[in-house]
Amino acid sequence: MAESTFSWGGGNGARRSGNEIVFTNVRILDGTGEAPYGGEVTVSGNRIQSIRRSAGAGGYSFGGNGEARIDGRGMTLMPGLIDAHLHLSWNNAPGIDPIQRMPVEEHVINCIEMAKVVLDAGFTAGRGAAAAKERLDVVIRDAINAGKCPGPRYTAAGPEITSVGGLGDASLPHIPHEGLNLGIVVSGPEEVRRTVRRLIKWGVDTIKINLSGEEITGMPAETTQFSEEEVAMCAAEAKRRGKKLAAHARSAESVKQCIRHGIDYIYHASFVDEEALDLLEAHKDRHFVAPGLAWLLNTARNAGAYGIKPGTPMTDAYERELAAAVESMQKMHRRGIRVLIGGDYGFAWTPHGTNAKDLEYFVELVGMTPMEAIVASTRHGGEIMEMGDELGVIREGYLADLLLVDGDPSRDVKVLQDANRLVAIMKDGKFHKAPGARDGASASPLRFSA
Repeated sequence: MAESTFSWGGGNGARRSGNEIVFTNVRILDGTGEAPYGGEVTVSGNRIQSIRRSAGAGGYSFGGNGEARIDGRGMTLMPGLIDAHLHLSWNNAPGIDPIQRMPVEEHVINCIEMAKVVLDAGFTAGRGAAAAKERLDVVIRDAINAGKCPGPRYTAAGPEITSVGGLGDASLPHIPHEGLNLGIVVSGPEEVRRTVRRLIKWGVDTIKINLSGEEITGMPAETTQFSEEEVAMCAAEAKRRGKKLAAHARSAESVKQCIRHGIDYIYHASFVDEEALDLLEAHKDRHFVAPGLAWLLNTARNAGAYGIKPGTPMTDAYERELAAAVESMQKMHRRGIRVLIGGDYGFAWTPHGTNAKDLEYFVELVGMTPMEAIVASTRHGGEIMEMGDELGVIREGYLADLLLVDGDPSRDVKVLQDANRLVAIMKDGKFHKAPGARDGASASPLRFSA
């Protein structure tokens, strides 16, 4: 076959005008937990058409018209990463106030920027975990889906529902400013009902409620702020309209509320007790846990430049919670409870684009093997996206969200943190980052044939 002279462009949606793309001579890390194997993968349209195993390199022959062949030279082909706890409207700011106070016009532009940053980092999908303003997630989700801007597959959440004085209520007694709250403040079941209905009217996919506190806001993490009646109303209204529920739930009691009321997506779960663990294990096929370890670790240790000094009561509280969360996640992992990556990225000390650090934390802190951390960020990610039958695994018929990685993540997950090692990023069968010469890389460009 003659070497092709076409240009891939490298921009969002770059795609050669052919029928198929064949990745040859690759190590296929399929996301199921199986060890990588040599072979080739053919993409047709936005789906994986075929997978062929081979112990050797090269020598493949396809005769399809318009076919593009990419010799991966033994690199790893794996599913795109999926963040289970993603906030595209968090703007890499040094605190909560700059997120709340950013004018909505600038905030929309910022969301567009953050969506590209996340996709550039190899995250081809993410579960929206809360928006900073009413319709930001809905607007960015729709813009991505319409091809107006690059970004991961994304499910939209509204602002968090919170109680008076709870996480997200920033109003002051002498200067009320409900419009600048990070959450929607409610009190009583009827206010919960109205808020859930309004969020659904705005077009969200997920209803999120803040069941527990957060140290940095002044409400301790182990505080459980909503009554059973309020949580029950939230769950009933969301389920009536077919919407999924998520909760900020750090305390043991708030995790139990999630299980009692069928809240599928549990964010944090740091302070679980044995009863909560038993309940989670009994319902492990329903619930997902995304602990947000990056937020805990970096707030405790790496936010000094932003006024959160190590050795202060605030960071001591986060160190305590980090230790509790690590122990909790270790116990959950041993019990077979699905623990997913998603570190609450989007602050100055946990910026978007560093999301792949979560895999390192899962290996070094939780004790997962590299392969288990990869499954948590691919196959289980497809499940939390409600697309487990077509996303998160390299399998015939599945969506072609793929990464070509210069290295072996199944041995060292840290290679996924290096943008130069992400040789290609494909979403929905199109190259967001086309293979070729890499910035700062010494290797020669990959070869294509047609």
